[in-house]
Amino acid sequence: MRFSILLATAFAAITLHAWAGTPKQAAGIREAYDRDFQLWVLKLKVAQTSEERSKVAAARPDVGPPAREMWAAIQTNLAEDWTLDSAAWLLRVTAGQQVKDANGKPLVSTVFPEIRKAIEARHLGSKNLTAFCMAAVAADDPNALPLLEKIERDSPDKKTQGVAALGAAMLLKNLSDEPEVMRRRLTLLRKSIIESSEIEINGVSVAKMAEDELYIIQFLSKGRVAPDLEGVGSSGQPMKLSEYSGKVVVLLFWRFEEDTNGQLVEMVRLMKERFAGKPFEVVGVNRDAQAQLADLQSTRGIKWPNFSDPDNKLGAQYRVASWPLAYVIDGSRKIAYVGGVSSFVELTAAALLEDKK
Repeated sequence: MRFSILLATAFAAITLHAWAGTPKQAAGIREAYDRDFQLWVLKLKVAQTSEERSKVAAARPDVGPPAREMWAAIQTNLAEDWTLDSAAWLLRVTAGQQVKDANGKPLVSTVFPEIRKAIEARHLGSKNLTAFCMAAVAADDPNALPLLEKIERDSPDKKTQGVAALGAAMLLKNLSDEPEVMRRRLTLLRKSIIESSEIEINGVSVAKMAEDELYIIQFLSKGRVAPDLEGVGSSGQPMKLSEYSGKVVVLLFWRFEEDTNGQLVEMVRLMKERFAGKPFEVVGVNRDAQAQLADLQSTRGIKWPNFSDPDNKLGAQYRVASWPLAYVIDGSRKIAYVGGVSSFVELTAAALLEDKK
């Protein structure tokens, strides 16, 4: 009897250890997916026709299985410091993706509360939180901001405080443009530059990210006059954003691989149909190669004017960090909305057009 109990206990311990995951296992999951994703990006870049790109785009590596594997590897180890980078990777690669957990619920809604509890209980003193702070910005979770504010306030490491301050300032951008919020953002950005300017996250320094946020506050916030853009279209013809003066404009930063299901194209088609005959236009800033953009416009129903921006020079002027992104501007180029491509884009445009009556 005693032998049976000991054997069962030993077997359970071995099983738990195998299931719990290790740093090596987590690294393997991450490396395998990142390798497949980079190969997919390369194939997409070299695809020559719209049909080839559609075929490649449809074969985008599914982040769901590796994300769930990563969660299984780190879930019971969240007290361990090594899981922080893996948790950051998990949040980053699933951002904007509709990844479900084993029960069919959004994976982020499952993992973020547990990660948050582990950080608050075990890791506030860790110097390994910087990558997680930036990944939390990408996580679509309402508790990301209070967690970053807690890290910024309670971490004993000044550099970690600075990165958390940057993340909190970035999330506050989505809260409101009220003066009190703006002052808080500026305070946090100042702290991030003082404490953590040299820290790099995914190859970009905190100083550069903070400077971009300051530029957004000064020039690209709601109520500001949007900077003019000057470039060329898909056939090389010169284009300027100011050419659309007097019209309500949806300025849409996009690229083909972000619209594999045609949802963006359909949304734009419906908007142009609804506002036909009114002083309204959609103006795209497209990151595909110029020849690819021309092919898209001739074969896939892209019936709106587009700047060709394969090197992201125009996107950089607007500090675009993720695609697609929409600005809605009025006839004098004053910004009324900036954010994701959602129903708010059409609602804002409708309100501006109503005001012009």
